[in-house]
Amino acid sequence: MSTHPSPPEDMLIEYDVSPLSFVEETAIARVWKVARVDGQNAALKIYKKASMGNEAAGFFFLEALNGSAVANVYRRTSNSALIEWLDGHSLGDLTRRGEDEKAAKELVAVANRIHSFPLPPKDEYAKLEDWLEALFTVGFAQACPPSSRQNILRCQVLARQLIEQPHDIRPLHGDLHHDNIRLGDRGYCAFDAKGVLGERTYELANAFRNPKGAFDLVHDVNRVRYLCDLWSKHFDVEPLRLIQWAAVKCALSMVWRGRGVLELDPEFSLLEIFLAVSEEY
Repeated sequence: MSTHPSPPEDMLIEYDVSPLSFVEETAIARVWKVARVDGQNAALKIYKKASMGNEAAGFFFLEALNGSAVANVYRRTSNSALIEWLDGHSLGDLTRRGEDEKAAKELVAVANRIHSFPLPPKDEYAKLEDWLEALFTVGFAQACPPSSRQNILRCQVLARQLIEQPHDIRPLHGDLHHDNIRLGDRGYCAFDAKGVLGERTYELANAFRNPKGAFDLVHDVNRVRYLCDLWSKHFDVEPLRLIQWAAVKCALSMVWRGRGVLELDPEFSLLEIFLAVSEEY
């Protein structure tokens, strides 16, 4: 019978916290709910390697916002962080229980609060065009369907067009979606940022593919149209660029998942929907 891991004793001493419960394990980190000496709960995130990898810039982004629509970062080291505990439901929970329209409106409200004032560019942030290099250099396995290969090539063209005609480049959360936004004492707040320098419109691109556990809804073309119209209006971005970025992000995620070589992927059909909707604008 498996048991959940306990946080290292030296980390508990480092942050002066007491363990309460194990929360989750990701590919690169483990998270515990802990209690601070003031009685407030917090999230203790400890990375499995000596550094935070590509999430380090995300903490820089969260700290720069200083609690404005994001979880507060109380302290951090090179491979761990103590973060504000958000005790409520996620926007993903809202969608999965049938309140997707409410979740969509709350998500764009959080995005607007995050972007209520521009943060200065810093060297710590990755560049979106660097992320897209993986899309431009992708390989295709023999089993990759020809139509899917053609859609990926279309996304390469779209990505080049978008980055060659940049709109409002600024630091972004970089992974803003339903399950990275949770209700806390200060309202809905985002967490698990990536920290990337890119076009503001890209901030909402990944949310079209989410949340997990709502496959049929996410693949509903009417839902895609609804989100594009709602978010473009309330985030004040062009609907065409928004759905184009959604398609590019979908393609990029598949490339990352396939580690640079595409064969078969469960989101091939979703990418086709995004591209079809983009032709309506």
